[in-house]
Amino acid sequence: MNNSKCSIFQKPRRPSRIIQCIYVVGFMDLFGVSMIIPLLSHHVKSLGASHTVAGIVGSTYGILQLFSSTVVGSWSDVVGRRNSLLTCLLLSALGYALLGLSSSIALFVLARIPVGLFKHSLSICRALLSDLVSETDRPLVMGHFNAASSVGFILGPMVGGYLTEREGGFYTSSFVCAAIFLLNSGLVWMLPWNEVPILRTDSNANSSPNSRRAYDGVKNSQQNCSDGNNHLCHSHNHHSHPASAVSSPAAHGRRWLWREVSLLQPAWRQLSSMVARIRHVGSSDMWDVFLVRLLMAVSIMLYYSNFSLAMEERFQLKPKVTGYLISYSSTLGALAGCLVGPVTQLYGQDMSALLLHSTVLTGTLIFLYATAPSVWQVLLTSTFFAISTTIGRTCITDLELRRGGSQASGTLIGAGQSVTAVGRVLAPLLSGLAQEMSPCGPPSLGVVLALAAVGLLLVRIPKWDSKGRTKDKSPKL
Repeated sequence: MNNSKCSIFQKPRRPSRIIQCIYVVGFMDLFGVSMIIPLLSHHVKSLGASHTVAGIVGSTYGILQLFSSTVVGSWSDVVGRRNSLLTCLLLSALGYALLGLSSSIALFVLARIPVGLFKHSLSICRALLSDLVSETDRPLVMGHFNAASSVGFILGPMVGGYLTEREGGFYTSSFVCAAIFLLNSGLVWMLPWNEVPILRTDSNANSSPNSRRAYDGVKNSQQNCSDGNNHLCHSHNHHSHPASAVSSPAAHGRRWLWREVSLLQPAWRQLSSMVARIRHVGSSDMWDVFLVRLLMAVSIMLYYSNFSLAMEERFQLKPKVTGYLISYSSTLGALAGCLVGPVTQLYGQDMSALLLHSTVLTGTLIFLYATAPSVWQVLLTSTFFAISTTIGRTCITDLELRRGGSQASGTLIGAGQSVTAVGRVLAPLLSGLAQEMSPCGPPSLGVVLALAAVGLLLVRIPKWDSKGRTKDKSPKL
């Protein structure tokens, strides 16, 4: 299939085999990580760290993720999904292997550095999925990917807890996690990359004159490309002006040629292209989407921040029962990923309306939890809360990709993860301050933030819709 003629006028098809393999990668990724997460605090304290030192060490990962998410996401746009995904998986495996050797606090911190910098495999998988499917199929595929990943996050702690009961259990769990990431990298290496479409447009853009003109421009620059490669094969103009391709209205419905891009290309070229993409996303009119993400991320984290303690103080629940309640909610959240596609179809692909309604529902459920008179109301709110938050996360990611364009999907998803990382930094601080007033203080503050997100959406959605109508009515060249 190599050196085949590239055409944008082929009917797009969904490469199901590679998508299913990516589901497996997402499952194994969070399965391995969730084996370790519950054990980290206990292990660092066993090394002699005080509570303060343990907190500082624990925050290292979040701080590194805050600054590296956007950079690695943009890097995946430059060097391609395959190279960046393999690099992230291998370096994450190195970090977890070092964690299995950590016999001191210094080595523990050292082990967390490569993981904090390069544990972005899930974000790159989401960017790859957005490259593989059409805009209408994206919510369904993203929902299934999130569901598969969530199942891994549910099962991982069980295996990690079992291994921990044995002598040297933490070190065994760390090496098992490293082995899982190595297996994941092998799976990525053997993925059927020949199924990756070379160039595709969405169904509503296949026959447009703009698509023909865009294709002609690319064709003049590069006639042939390889079916088996997995990296963007840009035209000369796109290499020179990567930001322009992101902002182009046609970029929302177009996929560019793919070709192999070596990791050994000059660092300055990679860096300049990354900076251009990040600068464009930073200067784009997407502050409202990112602000909604931040408000809702903090709101949801405040809901969970003191959940166990609040259940004990308000309803005298034992930690074991609270654990069952959390597991029940997590399981529903995983299953809810399969509902995203049907719900999106029900809304006629109107992601703005779906995001608004899911945000209103999430805020309402947090309010009902904060004012719940009994455990049964908490159980009821947890049931629908898991569903609404799962749908909301998929909606906000899809809106980022629709408004930012397909050419910078890695940068956009990485920027979204950086915004969520800011929420992880703010939520514990706000939760501590609110909890000084009442056990219901954190969720009550979460309700306020959710209301702010709803207000912002009510103001901005009409502007999003008007821009969409303006693009639809723009004359064809």
